[in-house]
Amino acid sequence: MCAVLQTLSQIGRETARIVLHASCVACGRELPWRERTASCCGDCWRSLPLIAGAKCESCAQPFVGDVGVAGVARCIDCMSDPLPVGWVDAWGHYRGTLERVLHAFKFQRHDWFAEPFADALRDLVAARGDAAFDAVVPVPMSRAKLRRRGYNQAELLARALARRLRLRCDPALLAKRLERETQSTLAKAARAANVRGAFAASARNHAKSILLVDDVCTTGETLRACAAALLGAGAARVCAVVVAKAT
Repeated sequence: MCAVLQTLSQIGRETARIVLHASCVACGRELPWRERTASCCGDCWRSLPLIAGAKCESCAQPFVGDVGVAGVARCIDCMSDPLPVGWVDAWGHYRGTLERVLHAFKFQRHDWFAEPFADALRDLVAARGDAAFDAVVPVPMSRAKLRRRGYNQAELLARALARRLRLRCDPALLAKRLERETQSTLAKAARAANVRGAFAASARNHAKSILLVDDVCTTGETLRACAAALLGAGAARVCAVVVAKAT
């Protein structure tokens, strides 16, 4: 019943968005009836700063330079301290138009962006030819933060992506057991300590291949902590995909 009510609520908000006056979340101009993606006008959506070219296999940092060990591209930081993942991929740069759109998705209940973002993430996974996962798992929120915000944007993304990949989305495989300071408020050096031990993974991860999903990757420390928890619970491997990489 709860899932039905949530679906009806989303349908109602989507109908209101179409019928009533609305502005583009990126540029503030009135949204046209047809030329739009969710609550972003066509011009702004086409101007999203997407990542072109190679990225670090470990953290998705746009890569410039020599190819790393065994032909794997890694940034300087990941050469010495890679994330415990098979790969991380990102769609765009966390700046400009994409930063504004993600802010609306994350904090202003523009949850209809989950669908076009999931389309983009599906294309990233398809381009790799690596979709042999047992489950799609979102980066979790603490229960207290989830109550305050009302939704976890990473879970919305993970569920939409799982449908496209015809995989199971299983948020119960990973939980955030401790509420810590928001990562974006901390300096890079403090982020690893802030999430260390914050996540707990289910024993049902044993021998599973997991695709981890989040909206933004900055330093990669949240993905590192999540992957470590999943692998510690027996996961066979963990890969990750995010909408944007902050540099």
